[in-house]
Amino acid sequence: MMGRSRSESVGPDVWAMCRELIPAGSVFAFLAEHRETLFPEAIFADMYPSPNGRPSVPPGVLACAIVLQTLQGLSDMETAQELRCDLRWKAACGLGLHDLGFHPSLLAYFRRRLARSVRPDRLFDAVREVVDATGVLKGKHRRALDSAVLDDAVATQDTVTQLIAGIRRVIREVPGAHSVAAAHCRGHDYSEPGKPPIAWSDEQARAELVDALVTDALQLLGRLPDQELGPHAADAVGILALVAGQDVEPADGSDGTDGRWRIARRTVYDRMVSTVDPDARHVHKSYSQRREGFKAHLAIEPETGLITAVTLRPAAGAEHHEAAVATELLEGEAKSLLILADSAYSTAHLREHLTTAGHHLLIKPAALKRAVTGGFTLDDFHIDTASGTVTCPAGRTTPLGSPVGRQHQRKAWFSVQHCTDCLLKARCTTSKRGRVVTWRPHHDLQAAAREQATDPQWQAEYRRWRPVVERVIAWLVAHGNRRIPCRGVVKGERWIHNRAAALNLRRLINLGLDYRNGSWKLTAIPRSSSAF
Repeated sequence: MMGRSRSESVGPDVWAMCRELIPAGSVFAFLAEHRETLFPEAIFADMYPSPNGRPSVPPGVLACAIVLQTLQGLSDMETAQELRCDLRWKAACGLGLHDLGFHPSLLAYFRRRLARSVRPDRLFDAVREVVDATGVLKGKHRRALDSAVLDDAVATQDTVTQLIAGIRRVIREVPGAHSVAAAHCRGHDYSEPGKPPIAWSDEQARAELVDALVTDALQLLGRLPDQELGPHAADAVGILALVAGQDVEPADGSDGTDGRWRIARRTVYDRMVSTVDPDARHVHKSYSQRREGFKAHLAIEPETGLITAVTLRPAAGAEHHEAAVATELLEGEAKSLLILADSAYSTAHLREHLTTAGHHLLIKPAALKRAVTGGFTLDDFHIDTASGTVTCPAGRTTPLGSPVGRQHQRKAWFSVQHCTDCLLKARCTTSKRGRVVTWRPHHDLQAAAREQATDPQWQAEYRRWRPVVERVIAWLVAHGNRRIPCRGVVKGERWIHNRAAALNLRRLINLGLDYRNGSWKLTAIPRSSSAF
C-alpha cells in the first residue's frame, strides 16, 4: 500500500524552524519547498496497485532521498544516517526533527520497485518534464555526444579465481551438481573459501592446478543431470562454460583430451573479468589507461549543460561502441541539430546516418595512419573512382582494383617499378614490394570531413563547446561516482538515469528554477545561440 505524506510531522517541522540554516539555492532548499510538486504521489501510483496492507514510506520521500544519495555518492547506510541526523536532509525529504528516518534496506526495495515498473526511469523523466516546461532547451540546436568509463563494483578476478567461483556457483545453483562434484571433481575442495594452498611461485604447481580446475569444470558440465534449468541455474552453467574456455587452451603437444591445459597467451574478445559481475569488461580508454567496468554514453545540450539522454553499456564490444549507441541517444530529437562529438563517433556509417537524418555534423575525424612516421597519408593520393585510377604524390598512376569482400574495398598496387627509383619513397612506404592504397565505399564522405576539420572556423566552434562537455563528464564522476555502486548493466542503467536526474535538477536550480503560478520558470535562462 502506498504511503501518503503526513499532515503532521514527527516533531517540529525542520523547514519551518531552520529555513535560515539551509543554504538558499541549494538542492536541499529546493526539495524542501517543491518536493511534492516535482514528485507528486500520482506518478508512483502504479507501483503500489494494492490498497491493502501496511502503508509504506511515502514514495516522494524515497525519491528525494535517492536524488540526494546519487548526487552525493552515498551508500544506503550513509543515506539513512543523513536522514536521521542532518537537518538539510530532513527538510528536503519533509521529515520532522524527531523523525528517525527508515532502515537503509528500504532504499533497495524502492529501487527494485522502480526497476520492475513500466517506467523504471521515472525520476529522470520527472526532471525532464520540468526541463520541457521551462522551455530552457527551446531553440537550442546543439547536442554533444560523449562517453565516460565507469569502474565496476567488484574486484577483477584472475583465471584461477574465476574457475573456482564458477564451479562453486554451479554446485550451489544447479540441482544434482553437488553429487556430481563430490564424485568427479578432485582438483580442489570447493567447500573451502579462498584459493588452493599451493606454492604460487612454483610454475609447475600453477600449471598442475590449472589442469585440475579445467578438468573439474569440464567433468562437472559434462555430467550434470539432463533437466530443465531455472534462470539462476542456467546463468551459472553458462558462466562456467565461458570461464572454462575463455582463458585456457590445450598445453603444448596436447589436443585437449588428455587433461593438460595452460592459461592462454592471449586475451579473447569480450572477455569476462569477474563471475560476480559478468557484464563488466576490460576497456582501453587510451594506450596507457586500462580499466574494467562499463561506459556511460551521454547526449548533452552544451549551452545549458543539461543531459538530454544517457545510457550504460558494457565497456567492450562493437555493439556498445560510441558510434553504435549514438543513434539511440538522439531518438526523439528534432532534425537539423548540430551534433558535436570527438573522433570515437567519426565512423562513416554514423556520419551517413546523421547526414541523411538532416543533422549538421561537428564530429572530429579520426586521424589517418601513416605507413611512415611523418610521411604521406591516404589524403595525399588522388583517387578517381570514375576512371578507376589512383595517383600517388609523385604523380604516378595505377589502376584501382574491383570491389572485394563484404565491405566492397578496392585496392591499388604501386609495384616495384613505380616505387624503386621514386624520390619520395622514404616518405611513402618501407615495403620492398611497393605501396598499397585501400579505398572504401565511404572514402569521399570521410575525406570531406577531414578537409572540413582543417577550417579555422570549424576548429574554433569545436574548441568553444568541448570544455563544457568535459565539465559535464566531470560532474558525472564527481563525489566518488567513478565507480558504479551496483552490479550488472540493468541495475547500472537505473543508477545512471538517477544520477543524471540529480545533476539536471541541480543545474536547473543553478539557473534559477522556481515554481510560480502553477508552472515552472527559470530566472537565468542561458543566452540563445546564434544559428549555425
